[in-house]
Amino acid sequence: MFKKPLSNLKTSAPLRSSDRRKLRQRVIAAYNVSPEIGDVLVPEGLLSQKFTTNMNEQGVAYWSPDGDPLWFSLGKGADELIPTVYTLWKKYDLLPCITTPASVIPVLVGGADLMIPGVVQIPSSQTVVPPQLVAIAKYTSDSPTTRGPPLAIGVLAADLDKLKAGGKGKAVHLLHSWKDHLFAIGSKADPPGVVEIQETGERNEGKEGKTAETDVVEQDKPGAEVQEAEGTEEGNAGPPVESTPGHSVQQRRPAPQLSKEEVSTILRNAVLQAIHSTLKSLPTSSFPIPAGTFYSSHILPHRPAFVRRLVPETDNPPTASGDDGGTSEYPLIDIKHSTYKSLAAFLKILDKQGILTIKDMKPEPLVMSVSASHAEVLSHTPYVSLRDVQLKGEKREKREEEERARVHEMDIKELWKPHAASGSERFFSEGGFDSSAMYTHAELKATVIKYITDHQLTNAYDQSYVNVSQDEVLLSTLARKNESGESLEFLKREEVVQRLSEKMQNWYEIRAEGRDPLLRKGQLKPISVVAKTRQGRRANTLISGFESFLLEAEEMAEELRRICAGATGVSPLPGKPVRSEVLVQGKQTKAVVEFLLSRGVPKKWIETADLTGKK
Repeated sequence: MFKKPLSNLKTSAPLRSSDRRKLRQRVIAAYNVSPEIGDVLVPEGLLSQKFTTNMNEQGVAYWSPDGDPLWFSLGKGADELIPTVYTLWKKYDLLPCITTPASVIPVLVGGADLMIPGVVQIPSSQTVVPPQLVAIAKYTSDSPTTRGPPLAIGVLAADLDKLKAGGKGKAVHLLHSWKDHLFAIGSKADPPGVVEIQETGERNEGKEGKTAETDVVEQDKPGAEVQEAEGTEEGNAGPPVESTPGHSVQQRRPAPQLSKEEVSTILRNAVLQAIHSTLKSLPTSSFPIPAGTFYSSHILPHRPAFVRRLVPETDNPPTASGDDGGTSEYPLIDIKHSTYKSLAAFLKILDKQGILTIKDMKPEPLVMSVSASHAEVLSHTPYVSLRDVQLKGEKREKREEEERARVHEMDIKELWKPHAASGSERFFSEGGFDSSAMYTHAELKATVIKYITDHQLTNAYDQSYVNVSQDEVLLSTLARKNESGESLEFLKREEVVQRLSEKMQNWYEIRAEGRDPLLRKGQLKPISVVAKTRQGRRANTLISGFESFLLEAEEMAEELRRICAGATGVSPLPGKPVRSEVLVQGKQTKAVVEFLLSRGVPKKWIETADLTGKK
């Protein structure tokens, strides 16, 4: 909806008090929240502004005094108020939530709809039905009671039973997401940390590793059915870590136990850390904050990432996802395992001590302000928090993405040339096309369509079929052994293109930065990266088929020796003296793929396999 900048933006105007109250009442009624929460979600000083989307759809947006879009409506005279992610970060349970793997989030941010294979968890309430508004958040495997913050809003496109059963098709039609052009008009704030949820929802079994990306991309491929993508979400809890050269297998231990007093101390320090690092710089309009949101967005992310001082038996510190490398799990540090018993009681104690101020409301208190000048806040010694680790990881990932973006990917074209011996040259000559040229797949498809149109071969009952038997040139070109006009009466357009390409010579062209273009006869095959077990139980990674991509064996072996910190070797392939195979000690598939990508090889031209016999 907001993939492109808004147009026809009118001058923003402050809402009159009476209009603001009406808007607040609409939110309270539509989303079943208390009047106090209504004041948080529809604050004083709200502004309204009319706009037009790139699809020429008119709408109205409502902005906070700080310039963040909080609500919008679409369509002339539309009554439905749709929250933005800025609003959902104030009250994360405002909408029913669907979770999806981390790998799907960039696809959604790019504007794609969420597909059913990309759904991990669904709302447990059967009252959620299409076309109801839902939020989309990142699935986290840390705990069944946590998930990422809402990052997108859309309209449910399928019944929950269908989502639970899996399959294909759209799950949510996207309306607005983090980082889209509506979001970018605001403060561009970073999303809060993981949020605590009371009800985890039902699991879409077997889908936590599937992504929506392939469903979006594959639909554009000619004649291709929608397929599910492979892969699993990073950070997903699994079996004990597999052994690699230089690393022994370690079994996962139970989470170290902390006393209730230790948990209470950690949570209290997390509040001081949050005030010291982020809360003190929030504008006053960010308050009040509902207690649940304050706990999930500010207390939990500021828990310490390392707890070895409290728990000596913890050998390795946890990562941002709570995984400590396979030796132990992050201890349970939450309000349930503290001496406070409830979040409301904890906040009341902090209020009495002057660290923050609350307003006791139903169904939950509101945090009205924090005291950055409190003596304990000023004397607090900062530590590395889970939020710090997460931000560091995100920065590292962003840096790696930027480095990959700087690599100029090879321009690879598959080409087909008419061939007299196979009969395809006649088709091009009779059709008035250049029989000496080389054609890309798109050009070949356009040529076939023109021939079919010129000779009126489209089937009258189903235009996706071609009357092959009605044209002697086309029939003789496409017919395979033992096929005749009777057995080859109709063919789909895509099959016509496929059969024609089979009767032509294969060529390919590769253009790489700083290298002369390479044009060769033959069919281009992907680079093979295979992990195999040799000499007993020793695993090695074998790379072959790289010469076509302007890569040299000796140079590759030397680079991989440095990257993988292990032995490498080069040997000729049996029966192919001009072709070599590079061997890397250990299971180094991921490192090899990263190396090939850094050399400009497109990912679609890399095939990987694990033949080590792992169960």
